[in-house]
Amino acid sequence: MSADRVSRIEAILTASFAPTHLLVKDQSHLHAGHAGAQDGRGHFDVTIVSDAFAGNRPLARHRQVYDALGEMMETDIHALRINARTPDEA
Repeated sequence: MSADRVSRIEAILTASFAPTHLLVKDQSHLHAGHAGAQDGRGHFDVTIVSDAFAGNRPLARHRQVYDALGEMMETDIHALRINARTPDEA
C-alpha cells in the first residue's frame, strides 16, 4: 500500500509540475503509534524542483502541491513535508 501511495504521489506531481527533480519518501514508519497514523493515512516527505514554482513564495508553492494532490490529502496523506524549489534555487 505504501509503495502504491508513493507511486501515485509521484505520478500526480509529475503530471502537474513536470519537475526536473522529484523525490517522495514515505516516512510513515517514523510515526507509528502517532494519533494521526491510526486512521491509516501516511506521512510523506516531498522534494520537488520545477519551473512551475517560479515567482511564488513557499506558502504558495505548498498550496500548489496540496491542490495537485487533491483528494489524496483527505484519504491517503496525514502529513506532508514539502521542499519546493525552482531549478535556479536547487
